[in-house]
Amino acid sequence: MTIGLYGGSFDPIHTGHAMVANFVAQCNVVDEVWFMVSRQNPLKPNSTIANDSQRLEMATIVANKCRNVKVTDVEMHLPSPSFTINAVKELKRIYHHYNFKIIIGSDSLENFKFWKDSEQLLNDFGVIVYPRPGFPLPTEQPENMIFLNGAPEFSISSTLIREYITSDWNVNYFLPPEVAEYISRNKLYKP
Repeated sequence: MTIGLYGGSFDPIHTGHAMVANFVAQCNVVDEVWFMVSRQNPLKPNSTIANDSQRLEMATIVANKCRNVKVTDVEMHLPSPSFTINAVKELKRIYHHYNFKIIIGSDSLENFKFWKDSEQLLNDFGVIVYPRPGFPLPTEQPENMIFLNGAPEFSISSTLIREYITSDWNVNYFLPPEVAEYISRNKLYKP
């Protein structure tokens, strides 16, 4: 079984995240997609607002609505800072019979070389690259990297959604309704 690991802080998880996971899980490059909720991105210090359990709960809400999508909390049990390579190695130790591939957006491709042990991630596991507006996929495809040419593109970010919520905007359609309700119920992202 091949698992696509879609990592991020998911603060909050939004419709764009759900669309990527749902698309990748059904386009025959992996058998399942697992949201890998991170504790703290070393390249984005102090970026999370909702706590770990809240972000895991929101990711689970979305995963439950998608086909072949699950959530892993593996990064929550590893030392900080959170590095993808450590999480993938731990998952491989636990699920030694599974193959893992990392899912990143084309906007992260340029910075991928700065990830801890990026060459090992690429060589030992592989990378799936999802297109993002303004970040075209390169014409040359490296070995062990899959470009999802033709996948639907959208421009939406958790940062923008947090700003909208703080400004008391209506965020319908930016968030799955159950996530919007969870955020409202728990008074997240309000000043």
